Amino acid sequence: MKLELVIGNKNYSSWSMRPWVLLRQAEIPFQEIQLKFAQDVSVIGIEKYSPTRKVPVLLVDGEPVWDTLAICETAAELFPQNHLWPQEARARRVARSVCAEMHSGFQALRSRMPMNIRRRYPGKGLTAESQKDINRVVELWTDCRERFGGPGNFLFGRFSIADAFFAPVVMRFHTYGVTVPSLAQAYCEAVQGLAAVREWCDAARGETEFVAADEPYATR
Repeated sequence: MKLELVIGNKNYSSWSMRPWVLLRQAEIPFQEIQLKFAQDVSVIGIEKYSPTRKVPVLLVDGEPVWDTLAICETAAELFPQNHLWPQEARARRVARSVCAEMHSGFQALRSRMPMNIRRRYPGKGLTAESQKDINRVVELWTDCRERFGGPGNFLFGRFSIADAFFAPVVMRFHTYGVTVPSLAQAYCEAVQGLAAVREWCDAARGETEFVAADEPYATR
């Protein structure tokens, strides 16, 4: 079986980061195909890979699976031995719920604090609406860690799809200097310490493309 993951700019593409980190951290072999965003945030060259013209896309023996949640579910199905979802049924239900909430919600956080790994903008993007989203994220993290974290460092103890889904939020909190309670901060540090996250961030910092729509606080 051949897996190819089509992604966008590592500095900007939070959607791409999720399945890339999941597959890499789980040591699932795949070929990376990186495309770039145009100034209108369309993806240059995506037409040959995705019916939605968006990244990410997972090609399974050439067959496209689009949308981050579908990609992660597919990976869990193809590699059950990797336990990408929590093994306990109740924890698994909660993990799916928090991923779905991340997938469809937090619009103020996304728009006011776009992912930008190579920059630091402490205090930027903090509005009543984005603070409400931040509070909800912290609430989710706290609940998962307290109920299911056990001795592990991640939301459900060991690394799972849920942690891959929240990795871009961790990077947003870092970029914009978001202050969170100690439990949430410890979780952020655990995510940033993942080998796959470090690898992604190192590559992101080396990118030179500038997409103005993704950098609302740049002085350039």
